[in-house]
Order: sequence, then structure tokens, then C-alpha cells
Amino acid sequence: MTEARLVEELLAFIAAGEADEEAFNRMALAVFAHQFETNAPYRRFATQRARTLRTVKSWRDVPAVPISAFKDLTLSGRPPEECPHVFMTSGTTKGVRGKSHHPTLAVYDRSMTVNFRRRFMGEHDRLRMGILFPTEQAMPNSSLAHYLALAKSEFGTAESRYFVSDAGLDVDGATAELSRAEATGEPYALLGASFSVVHLMDALAERGRSFALPAGSRILDTGGFKGQSREMAAEEFYDRLSATFGVPRRLCINMYGMTELSTQFYDDGNEACPSVKSGPHWIRSRVINPLTGQEVPRGSVGVLVHHDLAHFNCASAILTEDAGVEVDGGFQLLGRADGADAKGCSMAVEDFLKAARAT
Repeated sequence: MTEARLVEELLAFIAAGEADEEAFNRMALAVFAHQFETNAPYRRFATQRARTLRTVKSWRDVPAVPISAFKDLTLSGRPPEECPHVFMTSGTTKGVRGKSHHPTLAVYDRSMTVNFRRRFMGEHDRLRMGILFPTEQAMPNSSLAHYLALAKSEFGTAESRYFVSDAGLDVDGATAELSRAEATGEPYALLGASFSVVHLMDALAERGRSFALPAGSRILDTGGFKGQSREMAAEEFYDRLSATFGVPRRLCINMYGMTELSTQFYDDGNEACPSVKSGPHWIRSRVINPLTGQEVPRGSVGVLVHHDLAHFNCASAILTEDAGVEVDGGFQLLGRADGADAKGCSMAVEDFLKAARAT
């Protein structure tokens, strides 16, 4: 199947609204075939694991790439110079930035917009938005900057704006917008990286300010606080979020995503922590023991593996370094893997790199 045909089928698959096991499996095998044929390091790794076009019969058989491998190898079906869009990780660990190459953003954008509309917008077609993150122009290699730019352009009103620039966090501008929303009764949406939200709450606390945003307002935070100025437990964070902005915790929604994927997970608010994360019909997750590669019993803690059909150019199956547990409706994210699971992730990276670099 040509790349153009695969993209066309993925766009239709995402737009379809749902997919049963058979339909997901069929699409997953098509994506695996494309990656096996075009991505040489991935093909070498898969072949050494005896996972080939003849032996892989289910999406669960598709070999997962350890997420750290993106920092050591170029994993792209297209030559990197033919990919106009490159998203890079922050490089907060070891100073090395992982890269995801995209020959087109059509699938990524369809994945984001269809999922965001269902999981965040609720009854609203558009909301006036405040973005607590730099613009896409300021951070052209940031997948989060692109994600938030899409949210603003596709779902924000014309008055939506950013509150982070080269000058830092615009606390005065954010205060004015929040006050306006409170006074007019127009629902408002605040979106940004979790640590940016913390900085805004700290600045407002210093001013003695809090708000009671109108009914229908909502907040989206992305990620956690590792590597930032300070960390905050989830319960404390969402309590403060609700108290500062007057938004119920059920409308304080967390997005879980990563540069090495093209699809995001959401929860249905954070009335209870840890919340349950889930994704749309084009991504599925497993919880495994990274030392054995086997799935752990339901309800047991393991490491998350995501199978994202939208990430068609690089590797659709990703072994994360995130601990999680499968529960009804999705999974609970428990933070970074540690102990034996962390050791298993490190060993998986070493095994992958050895296999992928073999001639």
C-alpha cells in the first residue's frame, strides 16, 4: 500500500466514529506493513523478534519501540529530509531530544480535532480560550505548541489569545480575561501545560485573586511537573485549580500525550485521582511487564504500551516509561516506572538499539 493510500484510509478510519476489534486489527496490520517495509531500523528489530509480515497476525503482536529509542535513532519511513514537520521532545533527561518525523500533519490534525471535540468541548462548538503556552511560531518543533494552536484555531473564538511569550507569563492579561469572563457570564476555557497553570495560580495567589468562572467553563492541563520549578500532588493541584478559577473538578480535564504519538488520551475530569484515561477508537493500550513483554493481569501495575494507528510514519507501537494499571474504561496513569519495571524499560532500550543497528 502506498503512503498516500494509507493516509487516505487512516483519515477515513478516524472519521468513522468507532471500530470493532476486527476493524482495528485490519488497520493496525496495514500500518505495521507500511512501517516494516519503509523503516529499516524498525524492520531489523522486528525481524530479530521473528515479527514479520507473515507472523504478525494481531495488533497485539506488533513489536513496540521503547520510547527512549527515538533519542538514539531516526525512526521514519520517509527520509528525514522529506519530512517538513519534526516534533522534538523537551530533552529534560540526558539533554538529548527525541524526534518524530511527519511527512504530513493531515492524520495528526484529524486525530487531534476529532478527539478534542468529543473529549473537551462538550456542548460547545467554540469557546473563548486562554493559552498558557508559547505559540507554534515560537516553538515550531513542539507537538504541544501545535496541539494548542489547533485547539485555538479550530475551537476557539476570535478573541482567544496566548498568555505566554518571550516576555514570560502575562499575568495582567490573564487576570483581565478571567475577570471579563466572570463579569459577562461567557464560558471560558483555560488550556496549557500543567506547570504553566501552577505558575499562574501562584501569581494570582500573590495578588490575592481568585475567580468564579461561568457555568460551562473548563480547564485543560497537559502533562505533569517533572523537571519544573516544583512538583505538586494531583489532589492538591486539582483542589487549587477548582478553588482558584471556580471550575468544578469534573471539568478540570487532563490530557496525556507525548511527542512519540499522534493521538492524545483524556480523562473525564478529576473529581477523583488518579483519574481514568482513555483514547479514541484508533489507539489501544496494553499494560505489560517490560522484563518479559507479557501483559500483566488486569488491575496489576505494569508499564504502558500504546498502539497508535495515527502515528503511521515512525512506529505505531510505543513502549513508554510510564507505570499504569488497566481499569474499567481505560487505564490509570501512575507516574514514571521505577524499580524492576524501570530496569525492564532500560533493558528493552538496549535490546532494541542492538537489534535495530545490526547490519
